[in-house]
Amino acid sequence: MMTNQQILRIAMEQSAIDLNCRAEDFQAAENKIVLSQKSENARRYLTLPFVCNLVSYGNNVVASVQEDLREMVESYIGKYPVEHLFETPNMQVINTALVQKGYQVCFMAEYFLPDVKALKELSCKYELRILESKDFEKLYVPEWSNALCEDRRQLDVLGVGAYDGDRLIGLAGCSADCDTMWQIGIDVLTDYRRQGVAAALTSKLALEVLNRDIVPFYCAAWSNIKSVRNAIASGFRPAWVEMTAKEIAFVEKMNHR
Repeated sequence: MMTNQQILRIAMEQSAIDLNCRAEDFQAAENKIVLSQKSENARRYLTLPFVCNLVSYGNNVVASVQEDLREMVESYIGKYPVEHLFETPNMQVINTALVQKGYQVCFMAEYFLPDVKALKELSCKYELRILESKDFEKLYVPEWSNALCEDRRQLDVLGVGAYDGDRLIGLAGCSADCDTMWQIGIDVLTDYRRQGVAAALTSKLALEVLNRDIVPFYCAAWSNIKSVRNAIASGFRPAWVEMTAKEIAFVEKMNHR
C-alpha cells in the first residue's frame, strides 16, 4: 500500500495539472499566481480554464486565474494571512472585486485524503458487497445522488453497497475523476443512519481503491458537519482547500434550481 507521503505527492501533482503549476508550488513559503490553461489530464469534472481558483495545502495559496484577473487576485492573496483568505470577512474583499468583473465566489470545499495509519475496515451489521459499473444501471435515482453521478455515468467505476436482506440501504461510489485519483461519494437511507454504515462503506471502498494503486479522495463543504465527521471516522484527514469563482449567471442558475 502507498505511504501517506506518496498519497499527498500524487494529490499535489494532480492539483498542479489542474492549476497549471508545479507540485512544489504548494509547499513553498510564498504565495504563487499562475495563468489557467486547459489540460487533458485535469480532473474530468473541471471546467477549464478557471476564472479564478485558489488552492491551499496549508503552507501557502496557489491561484490559477485568467489574465484580466491576475493583478486583482495577486493583490488579494498578498494582503491577508493564508488561513483567512478562504473565510469571511476577508473573502468579501475578493468577491466584491470579482462582481465588478462579472464573477462571484461559487464553490468552497475541503478535500480529504486517506491516512493509511488510520484507514481500516470498520464493522457493520449489514452485508457489504463490492459493486462495479454494470451494477449501477438501476441506481441513478435521488437516493444515491451523492454516491453516483448520472451526468457522468462513464466515470462511476467502483462501489460498495450495504444490504439489509436484499434491500440496498447504503452506497459508497467512486468516480474516476483523473488517472491517479478517484473521488468517493456516500449515501445512506434515512432510517439506517447513525449506525456506522457510512464509515464502514467509505473505509472499505477507500481500501479497495488503494489496492488498485489509485488514490481515493473525499470532498465536503466546511458546513457539512455530517460529511466531515464521516470522512474523519473513515480514516480520512484534511489535505487541501479550494475556492472557485464562476460567472454570475452560473451562480444565479445554481441558486434557482
